[in-house]
Amino acid sequence: MTDMVVGAARGWLGTPYLHQASCKGAGCDCLGLLRGVWREIYGAEPEMVPPYTRDWAEPRGEERLWAAARRHLTPRPLARPMRGDVILFRMRQGNVAKHLGLQAETGPAPTFIHAYSGHGVVESALTAPWARRVVARFALPERT
Repeated sequence: MTDMVVGAARGWLGTPYLHQASCKGAGCDCLGLLRGVWREIYGAEPEMVPPYTRDWAEPRGEERLWAAARRHLTPRPLARPMRGDVILFRMRQGNVAKHLGLQAETGPAPTFIHAYSGHGVVESALTAPWARRVVARFALPERT
């Protein structure tokens, strides 16, 4: 399953960044990447995603992305990264967690795939500055 997740995510590399989009090769944001990978593996998305702003409900402090992840994914220990994990990031202390990626590699040179404003879908090193922002890890459900 992990190879399938990582392979699907790598298929999106080079897709331009486009807020609220989820179309391989045309544009996506970080949630759109996860939505696209989900569709490739499972088919229909588990729920409709309402329109959202770039600030992700920050003014009210709602952890909407984290709550949605808990509804559809299986929580995993932060200290035990696995290929294929969905990673949730809090970009600034005190703000809501609002960035997602998929763990591509673990070990001495860990990487993750994400859609990043100004860069599109890229595979980035999970360096210390990124790693300290990780607040949750999830596994995608097993295919039935």
